[in-house]
Amino acid sequence: MTKGEKIFDGNEKQVFATDDPNKVIFHYKDVTVAFNNIKRARFVGKGILDNQISAILLDNLNKNGVHTHFVELLGDREQLCRKIEIIPLEVIVHNRIAGTLAQRLGLEEGFKPANTIVDLRYNNDDLDDPFINDDIAVALGLATKEELKHIYAQALKANKILSALLKKAGIELIDMKLEFGRASDNGEIIISDEISPDTSRFWDIATGEKLDKDRFRYDLSDVVASYRTVCERLKKLENK
Repeated sequence: MTKGEKIFDGNEKQVFATDDPNKVIFHYKDVTVAFNNIKRARFVGKGILDNQISAILLDNLNKNGVHTHFVELLGDREQLCRKIEIIPLEVIVHNRIAGTLAQRLGLEEGFKPANTIVDLRYNNDDLDDPFINDDIAVALGLATKEELKHIYAQALKANKILSALLKKAGIELIDMKLEFGRASDNGEIIISDEISPDTSRFWDIATGEKLDKDRFRYDLSDVVASYRTVCERLKKLENK
């Protein structure tokens, strides 16, 4: 696989074309941003850990019938992925109430609802990624009702699969942000971005310690060490 021109340069990742029109290469940076790019820092080695964690989680979904863009790891910082047309939506699955959702609802962080909560946001940085509903998504031409039904079903299935996997590693999946896209090879709607401590909340089951980007958001220190803990635990599961 030949690496071609850079086609996207984001805050935390770059995307490169390849000699296969239906494949791209994701390159993970060490940069971390939060609060819609207001807070920014660089942590040496974070990109390597994000790449490895996301590869393990996405590969696990692929093997369990939830299709994602992930194909294979190419190195410490890069992975081969299916090329997609981005659907500008963020689907956030909440198993516990934390972060901005806790603030919006006036609930204590960590509150566990009786049901899984799914939020939908319009992925638009200029508008600060506003919360929307299905009718608005359809009105904006982002997805059809049937496509949204498929997206929600896949998000909930992914949540069930990854919650079980992470539990084996002593980690509770508190919430996660999923993005979807239409695969360029067949138009299938698939999970199309990373799943990592940058896009999810992972709490240690035994201690409640945060092992995700909240360590950066709220100046809790040990950002890379926490990401490494997640990575090492997942790798141990792979080797069993």
